[in-house]
Amino acid sequence: MLPLSDLRRAVKNALSFASSQTDVEEVEVFASAGANLTVRLNYTSHIPSNGVEEPKSTEGYGLGIRATFRTPEGIKTGFGSEPTDLSLEGAARALDKARFGAVSDAEFVSLPKRETPLRANSKDDKPDNYDPALMRIGGKGLVDAGWRMMDRALDSFQSSEDLMGLAGSADKMAELGLILGGDVVMIQDRMAIASTHIPRVQTEQNTLIMSFATAMIESQASKGSGWSVGSRLADFSGEAAAEAARNAVESMGGQRIPTGSYRVILGPQAVAEILEWVLMPGLSLDMFIAGASPFMGKLGQTVASEDFNLYDDSGAPGLPSSKSITDEGLPTGRTELIRDGKLSGMLADYYNYQRILNDPQGREKLGAAPKDSLCSIAPRNGFRPGNGGGRDFASPPGAVANNLVIEGGRGYSHEELLGLVGNGVYIGRIWYTYPVNGITSGDFSGTIIGDSYLIKDGRLAAPLKPNTVRMNDNVLRLINNTLGIATQRRGTVRWSSDQVTWAPEIAVDAFGLEEISEYMESV
Repeated sequence: MLPLSDLRRAVKNALSFASSQTDVEEVEVFASAGANLTVRLNYTSHIPSNGVEEPKSTEGYGLGIRATFRTPEGIKTGFGSEPTDLSLEGAARALDKARFGAVSDAEFVSLPKRETPLRANSKDDKPDNYDPALMRIGGKGLVDAGWRMMDRALDSFQSSEDLMGLAGSADKMAELGLILGGDVVMIQDRMAIASTHIPRVQTEQNTLIMSFATAMIESQASKGSGWSVGSRLADFSGEAAAEAARNAVESMGGQRIPTGSYRVILGPQAVAEILEWVLMPGLSLDMFIAGASPFMGKLGQTVASEDFNLYDDSGAPGLPSSKSITDEGLPTGRTELIRDGKLSGMLADYYNYQRILNDPQGREKLGAAPKDSLCSIAPRNGFRPGNGGGRDFASPPGAVANNLVIEGGRGYSHEELLGLVGNGVYIGRIWYTYPVNGITSGDFSGTIIGDSYLIKDGRLAAPLKPNTVRMNDNVLRLINNTLGIATQRRGTVRWSSDQVTWAPEIAVDAFGLEEISEYMESV
């Protein structure tokens, strides 16, 4: 991957070139180089398989230019990018694309400006969140990580007394239909940025390693999952695959439940899925500007249980997805979204931050005067996410969370949450979760596919049979109807994303579950 020095030099030269053009009013140059290394797990005990396969990497680099142009029709703004060419010729082509696509935008104020200047030789005293070992890893290291996952899973299967009892002997265990699938994903990321208003080149590099595993015992119709996330190679152990295998064993003999309203505990993966897909779109500033958030006009008002807290801490030291600067060259930081049940802020990039400050209906849309709410709408989240993670030079910035944290005011242990529920359902893993009836309604649906159990008398009892129950509920009712939120949180990542949600278990009352018919289950 290209060294950081190449990106720094390219940004400096491109900024100088673009600034010298007679029709350019303002300009911002962003360059990035990134790689995604992925190895896939594919093991089946009863069908010939490779175990670890498809080790592959995708790598790209280039630069993107945002600029404003003086034209006979007035100021116009545009964006253009050029891949695999950091030369002045590449910068010229990117600038021409921005010029060709430039449009008049009455809501545009300026490219990003820092309220406080950067100190000389300073990165705001925040260290780069990257691991040199992970940045240097090659194909062999990637494949070794895949085999580490595979070995951990097979060890868990082979050491299971329950499986041994079913098979009768180790030689016949393969006949049970043991399956393991998943991925190990490593992200290497470098960026540089400078602009008319922030002319000194800022740089950053980041690494991330994620693993996802699903284990099944086909003869028993059971399924289990596991995952891990870290920013350093030393954070990776392959334990996610062992966890998936153990969960598959524990899910044998799953039971069905009828349609009804249940007390439930949502596990970390379920919490992350529901919040990221259904709740978070409504906490982005551009949705308030568009009048499409379920929280219109409620800044400072109660929107959730007083025990519910939600914030994004993009610059938190030590967390895997932390970054010191945004992809607009601005400092990251903590954005309170919901604090003690009250709407406290929203994710914002600089463009929409300026839009709301100049919106004549800004007070009505937020519920408070924008100029009196600067901390709540500060542009700490202007990032350019790539498909599969990392920063993408070919995308203009938008509001994106990095380290989304959910926590309770009181804090419960796992055992205490089970006691609060008494009799109900533990929902461990869900998929195909999506909003219905629009974002403003808060309604959502999704399928429970594993790691789930019946709760009886405050204890985990029989496993829930996978793919037999759908969720049909409302996320706004969910965050207002919590029974308790666990103290312990777990870093959870959706596949093809590098946003980490630090999700606890959450107990919820009167949660809607709908039985899937046995016919539909088999389709």
